Amino acid sequence: MKAEKLFAAVLAAGMLAAAAAPAAMAEEETIAVNDDISVSADYDWTRFADDNITLNVYNWGLYISDGSDDSVDVVSAFEDLTGIKVNYTTFDSNESLYAKMKSGGATYDVIFPSDYMVGKMAEEGMLAPLDFDNIPDFAGIGEEYLGWDFDPENTYSVPYTWGTTGLIYNTTLVDEAPTSWAALWDVQYANNVLMFNNSRDAYAIAAKKLGYSLNPGSVEEVETVMQELKNQKSVVQAYVMDEIFDKMEGGEAAMAPYYAGDALTMIDENPDLAFVHPSEGVNFFVDSMCIPSNSNNKEAAELFINYMCEPSVGLANCDYIGYSTPITAVWEQLDDDLKYSEIAYPGEDVMSKAEVFTTLPDEINAALDSQWSEMKSYEEGGSGWMVVVLLALALVISFFNIWRKLRKKVRDDY
Repeated sequence: MKAEKLFAAVLAAGMLAAAAAPAAMAEEETIAVNDDISVSADYDWTRFADDNITLNVYNWGLYISDGSDDSVDVVSAFEDLTGIKVNYTTFDSNESLYAKMKSGGATYDVIFPSDYMVGKMAEEGMLAPLDFDNIPDFAGIGEEYLGWDFDPENTYSVPYTWGTTGLIYNTTLVDEAPTSWAALWDVQYANNVLMFNNSRDAYAIAAKKLGYSLNPGSVEEVETVMQELKNQKSVVQAYVMDEIFDKMEGGEAAMAPYYAGDALTMIDENPDLAFVHPSEGVNFFVDSMCIPSNSNNKEAAELFINYMCEPSVGLANCDYIGYSTPITAVWEQLDDDLKYSEIAYPGEDVMSKAEVFTTLPDEINAALDSQWSEMKSYEEGGSGWMVVVLLALALVISFFNIWRKLRKKVRDDY
């Protein structure tokens, strides 16, 4: 699918395609699970109720309506509806998800990778093809969110949410609203800047600052952009993922790059925070639901994915986590402050310059991984010049002490 399809569709499809959905939904017979969750009565939700199945679900942190802060506990409702138990755990980056699965240390039934990681895992045989007869609610996903290069036939993935990256900043600590990714290199904010703690997102920001695509085209390009990340290190307070919530909400940093949906959550907690899409362009991403090829409960996992696509469940999730919905029936039901949010549903000025991560060739991916590791280890060990200075200082002190002792000995001899 060409990117232009999304840029046009996101602007119009939410209103036009979703406008008729509530009326159609009202005619469908539903089953009430609780006061907030109702699901289609035409689906056999209880067919595994007597099978003592436990699904291992692995999702991003803070990425589902979990019952906290008066939200709906959608996992608990699923267990009540189906009789299936859910072992729900979380990860903080696509790379940690991949490493955990690649190591073979755990077996999962449903995972939530982002676009490029879907493509990588599919290429490596780590994902199972989906049986869409078991996922009829897939029909409710907007066409504009389907058919991307990472999974052109949607063989392995069902969109869960989508969003963009941008800059979240504290208006009490930043003189003027930033408009460029270059603000993250500004020395006036030294030790007051947070940075992504994963290679693709961090690389994308530095690449955009330099005028490159966020998808590297060569090993040499990776080296150039990674050097820019090294140049940033003197102003970075910490490399973070989920830790960003406490730091930004608590006023511990001036600015940070992060995902738009999470920015909305942080702004709700701290009204001094604001969000902007930098002028150079941003990452547009689709996070999807997939089933690993070694899942022990594939049909039950497909039932879970179908449940997550039910409009009432999608509404509960998007209303709580703030991310943008690919389910056409959900957008119309969102509160107006979210439905018309320029953060959650940005306009053409943002989307026309947005890029999607692609699955990288092995050579470039290996270079990105090694260069990122080198940059991080350099940061953790301190600056090389500082080590030299400290060693030199230690030698000077040592020589001074030796000289002082010799001088004292000479005086004593006289």
